[in-house]
Amino acid sequence: MSQSVERALRILPLLAKGPAGLGEVADELGVHKSTALRLLRTLHERGFVYRCPDGRYRLGAQLFALAAEAIENLDVREIAHPHLVELNRATGHTVHLALHQDDEVVYVDKVDSRYPVRMYSRIGRPVPLTVAAVAKLLLADLPEAELRALAGRIEYPRYTARSTPDAAAFLRELDLVREQGWATDLGGHEESVNCLGAPVHGPDGRVVAALSVSAPGVVVSAEGLLELLPQVLRTAEAISQDYSGVQEST
Repeated sequence: MSQSVERALRILPLLAKGPAGLGEVADELGVHKSTALRLLRTLHERGFVYRCPDGRYRLGAQLFALAAEAIENLDVREIAHPHLVELNRATGHTVHLALHQDDEVVYVDKVDSRYPVRMYSRIGRPVPLTVAAVAKLLLADLPEAELRALAGRIEYPRYTARSTPDAAAFLRELDLVREQGWATDLGGHEESVNCLGAPVHGPDGRVVAALSVSAPGVVVSAEGLLELLPQVLRTAEAISQDYSGVQEST
């Protein structure tokens, strides 16, 4: 990497901690103040750094504008799809990706099982909020007040004997999901279908999507599906890294 580029990039994390003076920047880079000043002036001219009235420097508006534009234009479905295909190839089971929109959680991608017994689900279709693994993952990340308000206004259909019965049970379930970092639907929507899900995180750590592996009990037992948890978590983490632009450490 160009030495000047490398030094300029090292300035940005320093200023992310708060405004810093020329001397602090020079010390951080291990260079003379004149060298640090040239780098700061270039960054300032491009809007990545702002010079405060007191002479210190902080991150500039252009950096925030670029970050906001990049996040807005990220398509989590496009990023996730190759990973969903690989998870489907490795397990043979149906794989879904879901997003939270208003008071609905909607499937935005699906890779069908290779087994003759298929799940009835389709892209664009809302999922049952109170039982679906992907819904639990997405809703568990909501702010507490927003989550409690939602829990109080939605209905709790008894799809099966294992369906979530009421708001109190729903909130307890979401507490568990938040704590363990994954979710299940073991016959809560359909007696014969089990589902295991994991969250996809954005750059700020918030849950931006959820993926799941689903299979009928005649294909794999609930216990057998749960054995796939490490693989499902690794897939979700890989999508999160790609979505956030994080490189794996070597």
